Amino acid sequence: MKKVETDADEELRRKYEFGRPREMNSRIGMDWQELSAESHYQTAVQIERALLDGNYGEAEAGVKELIEALGRSEKRALKSQIVRLMAHIIKWQTQPDRRSYGWVASIYSAREEIADIQGEAPSLTNDVIRDMWDKCLRVAIREAEGEMNQKSSVSSLSWDDVFEEEYELK
Repeated sequence: MKKVETDADEELRRKYEFGRPREMNSRIGMDWQELSAESHYQTAVQIERALLDGNYGEAEAGVKELIEALGRSEKRALKSQIVRLMAHIIKWQTQPDRRSYGWVASIYSAREEIADIQGEAPSLTNDVIRDMWDKCLRVAIREAEGEMNQKSSVSSLSWDDVFEEEYELK
C-alpha cells in the first residue's frame, strides 16, 4: 500500500528528523510539547523511536506530554459539546415559536456526545463540567444570539435545564 504524505508530514519529518536511520534519529531534549501540539500521531512515532533507540527518559517525557495533550484535546471536545448544548437550549427558551425537531435532535445528540466523552475520559467528571460552566454559558449565549440575530433574555441555565429537562415539541 502506498503512503499518502501531506506537506505537514514532510515539514514534521524535516523538523524532527523522521525518516533518517535510527541511530541518527534520536534527539536528546526533544520539544515534546511542541510536537504533541502539532501531531499526536507523530509524537507516538517519535516515542516509539526513542524506545527502540533505548532513550527511555526521552520516551517517558514524550508519553507524559502526549497524555497531557490528549487530555487537553478531550477537554476541548467536552467544552465544545457543552457550548453546543447550551446554545440550543438558549434558542429553545428564547424563540419558542421557532422550535423544531432539529433543535430537539441537537439537544439530545449533544447530551449523548458529552456522555460518550465522559465514558472515554473518566477524569472529565461532572465537577469538571461545573468548573467550566460559567465560561461555557458566556460562549453559548454569544453563539445563540449570533445565530438568532437577536439578544436573549437567558442569563443562566441550571444543571436540570441542560442535562435533565425533557425537550419535545408539543
